[in-house]
Amino acid sequence: MSDEAMTADGPQLAEHYHQDIAQDDAKAGEVARKQVAGGGHEGGSPSSGAPHFVAPLSYLRPVQTRALSAGGSGGSRPGTRDSKQMTVVDREQIEGLRAIRAFLNVRTSYDVLPLSYRLIVFDTALLVKKSLNILIQCGIVSAPLWDSKTSTFAGLLTVSDYINVIQYYWQNPDALAQIDQFKLNSLREVERAIGVNTIETVSIHPLRPLYEACTRMLQSRARRIPLVDVDDETQREMVVSLVTQYRILKFVSVNVKETQMLKKPLRDLHVGSYSNLAIAHMETPVMDVIHMLVKKNISCVPILDSQGTVLNVFEAVDVIALIKGGDYEKLNLSAAKALELRSEDFPGIYTCTINDRLDTIFDTIRKSRVHRLVIIDEAKQLKGVLSLSDILDYTLNSSLGDDGSQ
Repeated sequence: MSDEAMTADGPQLAEHYHQDIAQDDAKAGEVARKQVAGGGHEGGSPSSGAPHFVAPLSYLRPVQTRALSAGGSGGSRPGTRDSKQMTVVDREQIEGLRAIRAFLNVRTSYDVLPLSYRLIVFDTALLVKKSLNILIQCGIVSAPLWDSKTSTFAGLLTVSDYINVIQYYWQNPDALAQIDQFKLNSLREVERAIGVNTIETVSIHPLRPLYEACTRMLQSRARRIPLVDVDDETQREMVVSLVTQYRILKFVSVNVKETQMLKKPLRDLHVGSYSNLAIAHMETPVMDVIHMLVKKNISCVPILDSQGTVLNVFEAVDVIALIKGGDYEKLNLSAAKALELRSEDFPGIYTCTINDRLDTIFDTIRKSRVHRLVIIDEAKQLKGVLSLSDILDYTLNSSLGDDGSQ
């Protein structure tokens, strides 16, 4: 869904934001195609193990022209330095985080919405098969749900719901014949049947602070949140739009110049996931990858070779291309064959290293449509995964200063 940002009470800010987005969107594809690390090639085939890799290290890291501080470079892990010896990097990091939090507290979810956009809402009585076709035709991956019987907001349909349906019928093959008659209002029953944790249905008023929207997303483990208002005449709920973690972080990266003060590397921030990572190989069956996505409640699984080198990433949204048209036989394909079905405009895999800084990562989010970064070393060996939730959690909840305040 198109959800570029706007500013309701700041014309200059909105103008700057939209000009930046227009330039960024025009260049994003070119950047993804040109910034290829480790010998990737134009139009790399997923099955060949050579997708596009885009890394902040390759084109965004500023050239360091001066010593950061006489007292230290900020390179040691938190807790290993005398708490009284705060470096320039430490102080700038704290100042940058405070500026972002202040911005999120004065801006509303409404400010992130574009000047014009389309909103697609599904009735809960709609068939799952029809909803899938609409998502594909409209080029979106989620939609708010509406209960026409009670005239109330009923949750959010995402790719995870389709994956849960696949899991359900995989566990109950005798029920596969009824899949075409399955309706959206039964999705919660599917979650209970397969034993997955239900994502809490959350929403927020569009005029509430962005900080509150971010907090609700983190608490509910949701990656996007619907904006729900009340009609003045009927006093009934109405869905205005939805905002995503990506859109909020991009809004921040465009409008908060203090993001350039976040100069600490990832190795010092303990941000991201580095252990017990779900991984797969090119020959891994798609259904095995889907089981990993459901079991760990994640949105991607890195694809490695036998030496641990990152070749590709299987994303939850890749499932949509496999089951469109009701062809569930493609779920028996290997990961390599499934990734060949991706759209030709797939932007590539975004990577970073533990030495990359948060300011360069915010620059990457500003310039490209990023949903996660795979953390690798110089040999492209998998080290971890950095999600937008990780970035948002650190930005909102990391300690400020020695007193532990936030």
